[in-house]
Formats: sequence, C-alpha cells, structure tokens
Amino acid sequence: MVMSNATTKEKDIKEKRMFVGIVWNCAAELKLICTALLFLSSLAIVLQFVPSNLLDSYSWQNQVSSSVNSSSNQQKIRTRDEVLNDGVLKPSWQNQVSSSVNSSSNQQKIRTRDEVLNDGVLKRGFEPYGSAAYNFILMSAYRGGTDTFAVVGLSSKPLHLHGKPTYQCVWIPRENPENQISVSGNKILPDWGYGRIYTVVVVNCTFQTPVGEDGLGGQLIVQAATNDPGLNTTDNILALDETPQNFSKFKSDLDSPQPKYDYLYCGSSLYGNLSPQRVREWLAYHVRLFGDRSHFVIHDAGGVHEGVKEVLKPWMEKGFVTLQDIRDQERFDGYYHNQFLIVNDCLHRYRFETKWMFFFDVDEFIFVQNKNTIKSVLDSLSDSTQLTFEQMTMSNKLCLSQDAPTYRKWGFEKLVYKDVKRGIRRDRKYAIQPRNVFATGVHMSQNTIGKTTHKTEGRIRYFHYHGTIAERREPCRQLINSTSITVDRTPYVIDTTLRDIAGSVKRFELKMIGSRLQRTRQ
Repeated sequence: MVMSNATTKEKDIKEKRMFVGIVWNCAAELKLICTALLFLSSLAIVLQFVPSNLLDSYSWQNQVSSSVNSSSNQQKIRTRDEVLNDGVLKPSWQNQVSSSVNSSSNQQKIRTRDEVLNDGVLKRGFEPYGSAAYNFILMSAYRGGTDTFAVVGLSSKPLHLHGKPTYQCVWIPRENPENQISVSGNKILPDWGYGRIYTVVVVNCTFQTPVGEDGLGGQLIVQAATNDPGLNTTDNILALDETPQNFSKFKSDLDSPQPKYDYLYCGSSLYGNLSPQRVREWLAYHVRLFGDRSHFVIHDAGGVHEGVKEVLKPWMEKGFVTLQDIRDQERFDGYYHNQFLIVNDCLHRYRFETKWMFFFDVDEFIFVQNKNTIKSVLDSLSDSTQLTFEQMTMSNKLCLSQDAPTYRKWGFEKLVYKDVKRGIRRDRKYAIQPRNVFATGVHMSQNTIGKTTHKTEGRIRYFHYHGTIAERREPCRQLINSTSITVDRTPYVIDTTLRDIAGSVKRFELKMIGSRLQRTRQ
C-alpha cells in the first residue's frame, strides 16, 4: 500500500513536469497570439471614436490613388507611330478610358432595384459595372488647314446608335497656354453603320480663327462626352501634340504648287494567307499604269507574311511603297479588320501630298480604255471631286485549255472569262481629289465638296478577280475550249483585255527591279 502511494506521487510529478515543458516550449507562440488579440481589441475600441466622414475621406483617397495609377499606366502604353527596322510604319493605338472616380460616383446614381409600379407592372433593374467598350480609341489626328483638324478613331457602336455622344475641341498654344480656345467638334460616321462592337468616327475640329499660325506648336485636346443619362463620362484626349517642325511641313505641303505625287493608292486592310505571286502581279501592273509620280500605301492587318514582304521590298526600296503594320487594330472589333478606319487615316495623312487618291482592292485591276492614259482620263474629269468606275467581274477559276497550269503565265493573263449576267448591280470603286474630302468610305465618299461623277464608262473601269489573292494555289481549276460558257447559271465570255498587255507588264517589272522576283511562289 505504501509502495502504491509512492508510485502515484511519482506519476503526478512526471505529468506536472511534462505540462510545464509543453507550456515552456510554446511560450513564444502564446505571446504572439496574446499580443495580436490585444492589438485588435484596442483597434476596435479606437475606431468607435473616429468620425465617419474621416473614413469616407480615406475611401475617396483610395479611389483617387487608383485613378492616378490608372492615368499613369495609360501614359505608359501611350506610344507614337514608329518606323521599324525593316521600314514598316507601325501606328500607335491609344485607348481612352474613364477614370475610376467618375465611374464610382456615377455608378451610385444609376443603381436601381426591381420595383413594382403603380399599375402593377414589375419594372426590372439593370446595374452596369465596368465598361463594355472604350469611349474612344484614337488612331490619328491631322491638320486639314490653318483652322481645322481631323481626328480619326473608333468608338462604341451602341453608344452612337442609342446615345448622343459629343466632342469638344480645345487648342492650347505651347507658348501661351492660358489663351486656349475651344469649339464643338463635328462627328462623321463614315462606315454607314457597318461597324461591329466599334464604329469609325472622324471628328472635324474647325475653329473660328486660325490656330497655331505662329509656328510655335501647341496641343489639340478632344473632350469626348458620352452624355449617357445614367453614366455620363468625359475623357480628355490629347489628339495632337504639334511641334514647330510638324507645322512647317504642313505649310510646305499646303502651299506647294504641285503635290509630291500625282496618284496615291490607299489600300484596305490586308489579312489572311495571301498569295505572293498575285501581289507581285498587281503591284507591277499598277506601278506601270500610274507611273513615276505614284505611291502605294499598303496596310498589313496580318496578311503580309514573309513571302508577301519579299515581293514588296524591291518597290519599297524604289520609293513606290509604304508598308504600315496595323495588326494591333485587331484588338478592337470593327468592320472587316477596321478597313473604314484605315482608309480614313490614309485620306487625312496624305491629303496634301497627292492630286488624286485611289481606293480599291488588291484583287482588282484598274484599266483605262481607248488608248487613253490615266493622266488624260483624270485631266478630263478634273472638275469633279470624286469619280467612280464600273466593275468587270472575272471568273476566278475558268481558263482556256491552252493555258493548262503553267507558272510562267500570270493569273490575270490566264483568267480571261468575264461574267456578263445582266440586270444585276455591280460594285464600283472610286478616286477623289482629297483636299475636298472630309471623310471617306470603301466604295465611295459621301462627305465631299464638289460634284461626283459616275458616268465614266468608256474611259476607266476595273477588272475584279474575286478571292484570287487569298488562295496560294494555281488559279486555273476548270479548263475550257469554248469562247463562252454558262457555269452555275452565270454566263461567261472571253475578254482578253488584260491578257493582251501581260507581256508589257512583265518587261516593265524586269526593267524596274530586275529578276529578283522571278522565283516568286504562289
């Protein structure tokens, strides 16, 4: 019995020692937990005595900080047009977004819940958050005169269909910024509603008096207001930062008795897996047609791969071609790779550098008739601001049997069957004298000063080989012996107009750039 009590005491002593050891080993962790609990309790007591308006101020400051950071980041992504090492011009794209302060404050104003009206109708509420599309995406801005500018960009299509956005133009002189002046901007929607998520907007800023005539430079600010009754925001957009050098070049082009070019081609967006050989044919043909005082602006929306670039290089080196990389526009969902945006930028970028500006595609070939020249035709129509010309639709697969697939003959040399179906409306393409045009389209412009001439039959037209440039293959897929045929209810007859001059075009290319493109592949 005594031994049993002794054993129990020893056991109690061991358990107490074990407990003390555990407590001692966890002392640091217990101290940290106790300190944290004490701090949180103290903070809860102190916050009860802090005024509510001070907390609101702290929340507002966080919003301002967020807005400033957003503005700072916006400046980081703001870039100017740059020329890449291979000579390609890459335009900038500047997204104009609303500040978080405006969005937060306006969000509370339009916040609604479902409610039952007096007549028993359940009126549902819609609560927008964020932004479905940018208010304005700036591509470019150019002077149109001493008192006028054109700002070219994209904007939300629903905003313009269902709202009434407005634009205010502000000119800030560089030397005397306090003497700034403003005027309401006139918006033009040149894509006729064809836009998708985004539509093209050309803002015309015409001031009552000339601005920047001192040649010291200045800034053009466009204030884009959504005028949404629920969520109204205004973005201040630096559209143009004009330097003295910019103004000097503008004046030189404006006052020049003769523009740099007689004819300038503004190409639509090129995309897809294009055929280098078809591009080669088209370019050689048109450089020959338009002559030494011509220039071609090609816009790469993803279609100018290395094979096509090799075809363009000789003509770029000769000064006939400018290649622009516009692939970044794919971020903004507009009509046909934003081609309305691209042609309007081209219009205003080169409007003082050429007498005539042409708009058509790279599967279309301009032709002047009856031993005329492009100069004689356009001189005879010089009293018109715009002229359109008719389409000759050619088959993109029918060839003569004697032209069985051979790479020595070019595409327009082999595709000789013309669609002669009657009673249908065919597309037209056009040329303009750009100084009298405010905005333009793909098939014609509706924003011109002066008359438009459509009666050009017998003088100028174009042959259309639809889709041939988008296929890297031999174009002849059906060989025929007859001079006429009907395929899929469409009648065709032979027209060898371009075939007859193919030899002259080939000799011209050889003379101009040598044999470097002789091995070009489909």
